[in-house]
Amino acid sequence: MSVETAPGVLVPTREVYRRVLGELAERDRRVFCVDSDMGGLETGFGEQFPERYTNVGIAEANMMGVSAGLASAGFLPYANTISTFATCRACEQMKVDIAGNNLPVRIVVTHAGFSAGHYGPTHHALEDIAIARTMPNMTVVVPADSVETEAAVRATADLPGPLFLRLGRAATPLVHESSAGFVLGEAARLRDGDDVTIIATGPYPVVMALQAHDVLAAAGIRARVLDMHTVKPIDRAAIVAAAEQTGGIVTVEDHVLEGGMSSAVCEVLAETVPCRVRRIGVPISFFDLVGDELELLTAAGVSPDAVVAAAKDLL
Repeated sequence: MSVETAPGVLVPTREVYRRVLGELAERDRRVFCVDSDMGGLETGFGEQFPERYTNVGIAEANMMGVSAGLASAGFLPYANTISTFATCRACEQMKVDIAGNNLPVRIVVTHAGFSAGHYGPTHHALEDIAIARTMPNMTVVVPADSVETEAAVRATADLPGPLFLRLGRAATPLVHESSAGFVLGEAARLRDGDDVTIIATGPYPVVMALQAHDVLAAAGIRARVLDMHTVKPIDRAAIVAAAEQTGGIVTVEDHVLEGGMSSAVCEVLAETVPCRVRRIGVPISFFDLVGDELELLTAAGVSPDAVVAAAKDLL
């Protein structure tokens, strides 16, 4: 079973983020954009608010230090880069300068997961959630589509501490009709069911969970689907309810299985309600492959078919 995109014009999450960032800057003079040569921000935000825009170039560690300094001076800096460069190249500065000091820096990353798969393994971002969620004070949000991205950017505008906002690269299918129901820290229930629960985070994993739901429904299996857009703090209540009310949990993510959203789910269950879990994600290895996002996810074993098989195995 393949992942089909929804009909109509789809907008990449990063484009929605940039539009909303400009709107926030119009209302709040503390909003500052720190760029790392991402392309597009200099002609958008930079031209509109030149006094609150700086491009540090491809120097991600320096970008974190500059952002921390701006936050210390009373600004609300949005630091923009590619996910693997933020978490692997600038990990120390994220930890010490930003998270350690609980500064309101919004680290907005794109090209997460395999979404930059056409660039090869140097641009795969498969460990980023694990790194970000272990940092003190860090909120980690992974929107499922452009609608949820707008809601997340607005909901975190006044967040007092640091934020890691994980976005993709290309346009992905819409799974939300409205942003009205978004609540930071609360999973969005997209489908009801009491046989099994599918918990997913990220654009394609959520789409796969919904497609698996439809296949399972045709087989008489009622699957609850949760969009876990906030990985930290994770919605413990929704996870416990799934363990108590359904026959097991399947997790889906575009991230290595160790340390990601599935690990966070299992940590909650280990401390509360033991429950059988099947995890769909990327096995730890060096994926020396070049391809588009869906091709690489399928090669890694992340697909709607895998979700269906895992759910049936639980039951």
